[in-house]
Amino acid sequence: MAARRAPTSGGPTVFTSQEARLAVEGGSPVRTGPWPTYDKGDVFISTEDEAAVTEAVRSRLYFRYDHRPYPDTCTGRFERRLSRYFGTAHALACSSGTTAIALGLLACGLEPGSPVACPAFTFAATPSAILLAGHRPVLVECDADLHLDLDDLKRVLSEGVKAVVVVHMRGFASDMPAICDLADEWGVPVIEDAVPALGARIGDRHLGTFGRFGAFSTQSDKSLNTGEGGFLLTDDEEAHARAVVYSGAYENRMNRHFEGEPPAVDDLAYPIFSFRMDEIRAALADALLDRLPRRLALHQRNYGHVAERLDGVDGIALRRPVASGAYLGEALVFRLEGATPEQCAWFARALCAEGVDARALGDRGDKNVRSFWNWRFLLGPDADAARAALPQTTRYVGEAIDIPLSANLGLDDCDDLVTAVRKVLSALA
Repeated sequence: MAARRAPTSGGPTVFTSQEARLAVEGGSPVRTGPWPTYDKGDVFISTEDEAAVTEAVRSRLYFRYDHRPYPDTCTGRFERRLSRYFGTAHALACSSGTTAIALGLLACGLEPGSPVACPAFTFAATPSAILLAGHRPVLVECDADLHLDLDDLKRVLSEGVKAVVVVHMRGFASDMPAICDLADEWGVPVIEDAVPALGARIGDRHLGTFGRFGAFSTQSDKSLNTGEGGFLLTDDEEAHARAVVYSGAYENRMNRHFEGEPPAVDDLAYPIFSFRMDEIRAALADALLDRLPRRLALHQRNYGHVAERLDGVDGIALRRPVASGAYLGEALVFRLEGATPEQCAWFARALCAEGVDARALGDRGDKNVRSFWNWRFLLGPDADAARAALPQTTRYVGEAIDIPLSANLGLDDCDDLVTAVRKVLSALA
């Protein structure tokens, strides 16, 4: 690890000439150890979690609908714990966050091909889920903090969208009270894509509990990581029953999801899509729930440590939450105000050379599917035309730098990040 000045909040960090030479230009990097990310095997797992999976495998019962009473299955227990944790009436474990969003839309009973609003700054899975449910995505601009732009949402609501899929992108909450008020004015349902924000809140209320449905993922680097998987939350009993059927509960298996009399939903009136979670993933997810509060606390600690030391640094605009603490903290996102996409791409490469994984979200040479102009399945092959149609999002995403923050980071690692950002920023200036 290279010698360096200790990072401080406020004024500029002073580097010696040797320290100031960037690693991308042959200098010594701030750190030489790997930056922990899920694709390098970074997981938040214990021996107890591993034991739960082993027990499920040895049971020889891998299908969620077997001879046992449903509450005795791994999936049934996991769903009931989710309902208690989030304070919702119903939870449905499924195969992915994408299918959870699609199930919520399907259960809303919209006319096929309905226009459904979603933010232009999101992962490609959001519009993909809308298409999977048989509807048409309508993209909404983001604001300077990369949140859903309320004025543009008003515009698309006035033009007749039939539902709104809100995304808490990179773990930062959208303004759910304001969005739900707007949607209520137009009488359209809200589905929360809380896939990247499992465990985050606005005040005392969990994200994923504001809309009619809340969709979550348990894939890759999510707060509960089972490799693949997801779940859906709702308080709407009848809509929940429809989602259960769509997910693959056939031959009266829907009834197992209700302790009393099930709602009068005809399980032969809907197609079944086999979007179920299996027992092995449910066993792992259920065990991981025990340590979720610890993981969330570490995310908040690490993000707060980094944000405090970068707040007010000239040249970068930290993403601001819609309310105090309304973020997960698993990613640091800031904008290089006024920088070109090419400058931001260079900045991200320089950070990576310093030993801190980073990505310029608007890098034109990167097939990053968080950049809407790469959604050829939706917008066609002309990226310039796509960017021209959404100039506000193009600008703000084009200035954005994204750095993953593992719960396994120590405060020394966080200090390395701060030092690397200040070092590269000094060179850019």
